[in-house]
Amino acid sequence: MALLHRAELRPSKLELLAGWLPGRQWFAGETGAPVIRVAAYRFDDPAGEVGVETLLVRAGDGPVLQAPLTYRGAPLAGADDFFVGLVEHSVLGRRWVYDACGDPVYPPLLAAAVLADAGQAEEYFEVDGKREVRPASMTLTGSRTGRPVPSGPVSAGPVSAGSGDGGVTVVQVGDVELAVVRRPVPAEVPGSGRLTGTWSGQDEPVLLAYAR
Repeated sequence: MALLHRAELRPSKLELLAGWLPGRQWFAGETGAPVIRVAAYRFDDPAGEVGVETLLVRAGDGPVLQAPLTYRGAPLAGADDFFVGLVEHSVLGRRWVYDACGDPVYPPLLAAAVLADAGQAEEYFEVDGKREVRPASMTLTGSRTGRPVPSGPVSAGPVSAGSGDGGVTVVQVGDVELAVVRRPVPAEVPGSGRLTGTWSGQDEPVLLAYAR
C-alpha cells in the first residue's frame, strides 16, 4: 500500500516533466506546452523507502506518454543520467526524482506486474488516524505466466530501443528483459508476459510493458 500525503510540491510533478520530457528521444508532443496528467499507477517498494509512480501524461495535444518515476530522500549514486529534478515536498522535504528505468528498485516491481499480475499499490491517506483510500485512476492487467519473478541482479542501466513503435526502454532484472513502452497504444500483446492498462476514456487496453 502507498501512503500519500496531502502536500504541496514545488515544482509540481507536471512542471518537472514539462522541462524534462522534451529532451527524451521518445518524446512526442508540443515542446513548451503544459503537461497534462491522464492517469497514474504506483508500485510498492518493499523497503518502504522509495516512492515508485508511473505517470501517463500528454504535452499539449500530443500522444499519451509513459513516465515511470522514483522519489528518493537522497541522491541515487551513479544515476545522474536518469535524474529528472528536485522537488520540495511540504511534508517530506527535498525529494530527488529519477527516471525509474534507471533506478534499481523499479525493474523487480515491474517484473512482478508483467509476469505475475502483481497489480498496482493501493493508495491511501491518513485522515484523523483513519485510512482513506484513494480510488485508482486506471486499471492494470498483467500476465500469470507461472514463471518465477526474478529479484536480481538488476542491469546497470536501461537501454533505449529507439523511438519507433512508440519508443521502448529496456530494463533487465535477472535473466528477464522488460520493455517499457513510452508511447503506449493498443497493440498486439506478446505471449511472453505483458502489462496493459485502461482508464476513463480509454476502454481498449494499451500496452504498457512486456517481457522480451
